[in-house]
Amino acid sequence: MAAERYRPVSIEDLPSHLVLEILSSGKLSAIDLLHLELTSRTFGGSHGLYLHKFRSLVDYAAYQLCVSHSVYGKMERNAQRGLFDRCGGKWKRVLRFLQSVEQSSDMVETSAGNQMQITTGRYHTLLISNSSLYSCGSSLCGVLGHGLETKQCVTFTRINFPSPAQVVQVSASHNHAAFVMQSGEVFTCGDNSSFCCGHKDTNRPIFRSRLVEALKGLPCKQVATGLNFTVFLTRQGHVYTCGANTHGQLGHGDTIDSPAPKMIELPEGIGYIVQIAAGPSYVLAVADNGVVYSFGSGSNFCLGHGEQHDEFQPRAIQTFKRKGIHVVRVSAGDEHAVALDSSGYVSLQTEDEVSIFYCLCLACYCGALGHGDEIDKTTPELLNKLKSHLAVQVCARKRKTFVLGDNGSVYGCGWMGFGSLGFPDRRVSDKILSPRILDSLRAHHVSQISTGLYHTVVVTNRGKLFGFGDNERAQLGHDTLRGCLEPTEIFIQEMADDVDIVPECV
Repeated sequence: MAAERYRPVSIEDLPSHLVLEILSSGKLSAIDLLHLELTSRTFGGSHGLYLHKFRSLVDYAAYQLCVSHSVYGKMERNAQRGLFDRCGGKWKRVLRFLQSVEQSSDMVETSAGNQMQITTGRYHTLLISNSSLYSCGSSLCGVLGHGLETKQCVTFTRINFPSPAQVVQVSASHNHAAFVMQSGEVFTCGDNSSFCCGHKDTNRPIFRSRLVEALKGLPCKQVATGLNFTVFLTRQGHVYTCGANTHGQLGHGDTIDSPAPKMIELPEGIGYIVQIAAGPSYVLAVADNGVVYSFGSGSNFCLGHGEQHDEFQPRAIQTFKRKGIHVVRVSAGDEHAVALDSSGYVSLQTEDEVSIFYCLCLACYCGALGHGDEIDKTTPELLNKLKSHLAVQVCARKRKTFVLGDNGSVYGCGWMGFGSLGFPDRRVSDKILSPRILDSLRAHHVSQISTGLYHTVVVTNRGKLFGFGDNERAQLGHDTLRGCLEPTEIFIQEMADDVDIVPECV
């Protein structure tokens, strides 16, 4: 009887409206939809469910998923149309763009079903794999979270938490780190001399991950760590900060340090914040309507206002507002910042078109801005060196920038020191002035990239890790290499909860 109740049913035997409901449930990726369309006639034709402007049932399902997507739904009509046109009038590609943007700054869903995220600090690297958190490199001030006795981990080693928890997002700075759990709780570790870890009862280093008690009842979705401060974004879109406030980077209208997370009073009408990024002493925040706010140190014009004075409260970057640019993601580097707009192209456009890749700073050391020169920029300026490429992630750090295309290709520009740009000919020149594709990664579809002070790590859609650059302190997870001029695969030893494996730490 049970067998009769649960007998297998072919999807081709299901009513078309039920098939459509399954396709548009949000459980499938754009690639999944494409594969279904190619393997069965069930997903072609209209079945009387939609207008003839859609190519197939899958195309209509992709359209519905795009319309319900949080980013696409907040875009103006002209921006939506622009993105659709740039994607060749294909809803599956629009959906792939939206999903890729999410994954590049959040969790990468690999083809094996694993969820991964990579984050690089100054001399260390953090990795989420199968909801567990791993770290390697130098453990200055306890930033690796393995305890007082650990000075360095030469391979990725799992961080233990006080109680079993699933990690969903991480951020790494010079000497401290922060982790968001599936529950919304936040743990921190590392240097707490400025109270940047959010524990006001001590200014001593936190050698093992510790819950930020002040955020109890305020579930978070993202954290961003600056040089000596931390920014917390709650699921409700509110922003909290703690730590040093020399340049007003805490956003409270003053320069008073805060030993515990304190909510920023945002201007009226700002809506809610959907993404945050922290530079050494400044913050960028993206609102749901695509407006970018900045505050903190105005050095190097990183705030994008054309001025170098500090901002003690969030201030909208007017260049984007005037041009109607809907920004979806930002990245805050040491001396420059980068923004990605909703249309996804890094290309040269006519003056009445909207393009997407902007640099927000004055300091153009070693061509980090990618304009083919070393001329400083005081306000956001379009990067026009990449043509006809749909970008899904931008990544800025110490004098270098990476751009990730929706086809998995990686472009880099800026300083080539220690090989952290991934080009083997660094002895010929110490800088790349215009974005250049990393040929050594062409065989792989990269889904996420993170670059630290002198090293870079990428995650592919198959769940492989590749690192390049300085490895003097084992920040690439290799115990035998001093440095890697080209991407080198990194292996991690997955550990089951009930298995005790001795970590390779000293």
